[in-house]
Amino acid sequence: MERLPGFRDFYPEPLPQPDMWSADARQYIFSKWRQTARRYGFREYDGPPLEPLELFTTKSGEEIVGQLYNFQDKGERDVSLRPEMTPTLARMIAAHERSYKKPVKWFAIPQLFRYERQQKGRLREHFQLNADIIGEKDPAADAELIALLIDTLRSLGLTEKDFTVRLSSRNAWHDFFVRHHGNTAKEHEFYQIIDKLEREAQEQSAEKLGRIGFSLEDVSAFIEKSEPTPELKAILDNLNSRGLGDYVKIDYHVIRGLAYYTGIVFEAFDLKGEFRAITGGGRYDNLIKLISGDKVDLPALGFGMGDVVLLELLKARKLLPKFEATLDAFCLIEDESLRAESLKLIQDLRSAGLIADYSLTAAKSDKQFKRAQELKATQTVKLERNQAGELVARLKNLKTREELSVNPAEVAKQLCGTH
Repeated sequence: MERLPGFRDFYPEPLPQPDMWSADARQYIFSKWRQTARRYGFREYDGPPLEPLELFTTKSGEEIVGQLYNFQDKGERDVSLRPEMTPTLARMIAAHERSYKKPVKWFAIPQLFRYERQQKGRLREHFQLNADIIGEKDPAADAELIALLIDTLRSLGLTEKDFTVRLSSRNAWHDFFVRHHGNTAKEHEFYQIIDKLEREAQEQSAEKLGRIGFSLEDVSAFIEKSEPTPELKAILDNLNSRGLGDYVKIDYHVIRGLAYYTGIVFEAFDLKGEFRAITGGGRYDNLIKLISGDKVDLPALGFGMGDVVLLELLKARKLLPKFEATLDAFCLIEDESLRAESLKLIQDLRSAGLIADYSLTAAKSDKQFKRAQELKATQTVKLERNQAGELVARLKNLKTREELSVNPAEVAKQLCGTH
């Protein structure tokens, strides 16, 4: 029985084959995502992986249905696995925004699903860090979010030599469009053309732009100039004050093809150009109003950082730590008459926060000791009775071979002291 195309199995390390996906690496990334977001004062939220189909068509139009895992459930409701998290967040905020002081700073680590063609860095499911700020219009919020993005990547060992954040402005592009065209009917089509400029041949882009009244020369000149708007300058000044200026640059190639972006937009790329965008985001000040049916109107901005490209990048830069399962103690039960007492000791060690294991069934001493070595136990511990008939715990450090006898009640304290 094989897994579905575009989906992944995650194995504990050591991996059966080098090209398999590591559950340990995934948890490592998740822990860095959580730690950094919490340092910035973000609170974690989550929502259901199955949502009404209307939630996504309201945001993105009927054309998105071709990219979804959607179906009709047993209640004859049109539903879909979530392809992104932002509509769920907008729905949740719209329902209970009065319960939270503004600005709201939330993050989530959802698993997302899209039925689309597989390619390098893009599968049919992935995990993603979503971080959003709701209820603040000032560019200081944009700078805060971009700083979080930078620090999240830095927490994984990446530096200004590995990645850059390219900043742009939908407002600047809107002004350019109006100056050259006037009629905004084809503005979203224009944005989608700009979004693909770096991935399509110049002749193809020139033809598409010409059909809606633009020249590639005018567009290229605007991008080349990349003059910062006041909001972009405020963000750059903010990030420079934090010492993060080396990680960002103005680049009007970035426009983000999605229709709901309204202001600052940004993407992070590896500087060697080997991978797709590591992360992308921007302002979406009208989305909550749209999702709520005009009942709640709050400015918002956010970014999404997927695990697929990020894992590929960390592997390429050799930044993933070596993942090894280790035990603090392996309990040797050489005297089966002491199994009950040994189980009590093991439970006490685990209650103290230590990682402990043992042989579930009776086994020879050498087989148990071999198992302790296989599991990379730091210590072995076994119970025995002294000449006076009292229980004694014998500890052995498997690295130094040092042995120690202690009262069974002191084993946990002794092991914690050796950490």
